Amino acid sequence: MAQARAESLAVRVVYDSVMSEIGGSPSSVLRVGVIGMGAVGPILAAAFLQAGHTLVGVSARSETSQERVDAILPGVAVVPPARLVPDCDLVVFTVRDQEIAPLVTELAQAQAFRAGQLVVHVSGAHGLDVLQPAAAVGAIPLALHPAQTFSGTSLDLQRLPGTHWAVNAPRALLAVAQALVIDLGGVPHVLPDSARPLYHAALAHGANHLVILVSQALRALRMAGLDDPAAFVEPLFKAAFDRALQEGEAGLSGPVVRGDSQTVALHLKALQNGPVLDKDDLDPALPFDDLADLPDSYRALARAAAQRLRQRGSLSPTQYDQLCKILG
Repeated sequence: MAQARAESLAVRVVYDSVMSEIGGSPSSVLRVGVIGMGAVGPILAAAFLQAGHTLVGVSARSETSQERVDAILPGVAVVPPARLVPDCDLVVFTVRDQEIAPLVTELAQAQAFRAGQLVVHVSGAHGLDVLQPAAAVGAIPLALHPAQTFSGTSLDLQRLPGTHWAVNAPRALLAVAQALVIDLGGVPHVLPDSARPLYHAALAHGANHLVILVSQALRALRMAGLDDPAAFVEPLFKAAFDRALQEGEAGLSGPVVRGDSQTVALHLKALQNGPVLDKDDLDPALPFDDLADLPDSYRALARAAAQRLRQRGSLSPTQYDQLCKILG
């Protein structure tokens, strides 16, 4: 706890020093406004509050967004963006990627931004360009992306400390971007705009597709007759994930690694022949007995594994050819 307080104090010193140099507002307590109350916005707003800043208000459009505000930020003012932005030292955009540029442009045309104001977006795919209309009037553009998944519930606040962030800012202001992340308990990494599309693709491919992969496996196990497939595979999946992080592709195991093409063929036959467990299941919201999407996923990932193993010399040419013939 003492170390965290010391780090927070150091952050404020860095921030105040840089802001004084550029003529901004050297205040250790920022007036914060967050625009967008999807899964991310309420969590970051609450995190800034916990870090000791002042939450001026938030902007929310949908009924679901308003419910999140009521649950996570009770009593916080919900204000239209054009009214919220002028009252803030720090404006955080957590809207959808494609909405950032049009909204920033609209607010700039309404003269909502001011010189020295910190304007942040948390998109992983975008860099500083989408904030250019604000920067043109002297606001300070910052791109801060947390490498974390958000559910839009208060549980996310427990995941935020220790999260790694990709940050970018004009070179002279990188210290401000890093200071803000550290203030939220995060770990900043400077990432240039040119690298962000590849960076974000890697995160989305790993995290989002992992959810699909695991859910597919759980559906297949449920169809195989296991009542609680999640409990059954949790030790296995956690061990596999740990090995992937520690060993990379060397952590692979199973029939593809062994070049066992007959077992791979058996897997595909089982997946293709069993799309429905219960023909009386008419609830489309709970398609637990539908395995129609699994064969294509299995083939694609098995092919990728076989290609990497062949490149590493772990599969012989014959083994690789046999697998490719089965996988198509």
